[in-house]
Amino acid sequence: MGRGGYPRVVSTPHLEIRADYDQKTIVVYQAYRPEIAQAAVAAQRFVPPFSLGRMTWIKPSFLWMMERSGWATKAGQEHVLAVRITRAGWEEALVNARLSHQETDGAAVVVQWDPERNVRDGKLDHRAIQVGLGRRIVERYVNEWTTEIRDVTPLVGRLRQFREAGEWPRITKLLPPERPYPVPPDIRRRLGMPDAT
Repeated sequence: MGRGGYPRVVSTPHLEIRADYDQKTIVVYQAYRPEIAQAAVAAQRFVPPFSLGRMTWIKPSFLWMMERSGWATKAGQEHVLAVRITRAGWEEALVNARLSHQETDGAAVVVQWDPERNVRDGKLDHRAIQVGLGRRIVERYVNEWTTEIRDVTPLVGRLRQFREAGEWPRITKLLPPERPYPVPPDIRRRLGMPDAT
């Protein structure tokens, strides 16, 4: 409790990974055109026309994915996928990451911190992480780390309708659960995060 017996207001750290995760896995989001998304859901792994030859970006923040895809309205991002991957794979990616403002030529993984968003697309003071998997590691993401692929586009469609109607509390109730992810100290340093308190 804070002074006077009132609950202490705890602000969100500027750099913090928030995600939907369990003991062994974590959910990241991606948005694709229908041909890629539907093939991936059917096969429960990424298959052609998905390309292993280019960097692919994964995001544990649902609302940042909504910002990036225009709530699944942007061309080529009409389907939003919730991809469950192993925490071991996620942390392997972070161990190999370079921050986007550093020299990234030849980097296996690139990390970028962007302003987190709220349900009205407003920028928040704290940041959300994006992880770019380069060609040297994306094959492991596809063939070893991924455990489940769900198409959450119907949910996004409902949320978009609520946005159009200004029903903000209904959106908040339906958002996927996200909480601070426990980041090991060596990875925190690599990502420019402060030490955990």
